[in-house]
Amino acid sequence: MLFEQRTSKTQPHVSYYYSVYRVGPGINFRMKPTFESKDGAVKLYLANCLHVMATMGRVSATVTDPPYGLGKRMNGGTWGACQKFAEMREWDEVAPQAIVEEIVKMSESCVIWGGNYFTLPPSRGWQIWDKQNAVKTMADCEMAWTSEDKNTKRYSGPVGGHGTKHPTEKPIGLMLWSVSQLGQKETIFDPFMGSGTTGVAPVRLGRKFIGVEINPDYYEIAEERIKRELDQFRLPLNIEQPLIQADFMAIKP
Repeated sequence: MLFEQRTSKTQPHVSYYYSVYRVGPGINFRMKPTFESKDGAVKLYLANCLHVMATMGRVSATVTDPPYGLGKRMNGGTWGACQKFAEMREWDEVAPQAIVEEIVKMSESCVIWGGNYFTLPPSRGWQIWDKQNAVKTMADCEMAWTSEDKNTKRYSGPVGGHGTKHPTEKPIGLMLWSVSQLGQKETIFDPFMGSGTTGVAPVRLGRKFIGVEINPDYYEIAEERIKRELDQFRLPLNIEQPLIQADFMAIKP
């Protein structure tokens, strides 16, 4: 597996994830989490996701929203014309196909938002986000590839504001719904954690969470959000009834 280390805080380009040195079979090391909850149920890393993945075995579930590779095409409309989101055109320049392939291999169950931008095995278990308030310059929906052998499911909900300053932040209701579609998975892994929405969802659902983010600014936001969630409450893990969209429509960020 190949890795690259870079230190720039201002331009978290996707090429961060590729290599200047090799970690091969037989090399075993453990990275210390940047943050770990008192009970060990939540571990967060400010790191290159490949470095962390190299120390992990299989995970019960991955739910993630990687870069889609749309950076240079985002030159107008809702995001492209907005200077404060200009950085996104840098880190979203390339879709990290090789990393996504590794994620699928290490996951018992897997949800890849933006899965239509990657070469992945055929699936009938897609998750669809129907954006109720999408404007003309936005996609009407977003698609998540899953490894699940089940019917495609749709979540209809509005696009929210970007309260965390991350330009592609997903609504918390959507991610609660997305995670719940996988059933009783004990641990959720997100190697592209961003501002931490996926991490908030398993904490609210009483699951364990492992999150990795390479951008220090986004990591700081994610850690703060997840710590705040941990300070509130955690549901028991053995939720008997599957959660449906109606359970999430009134949820606040």
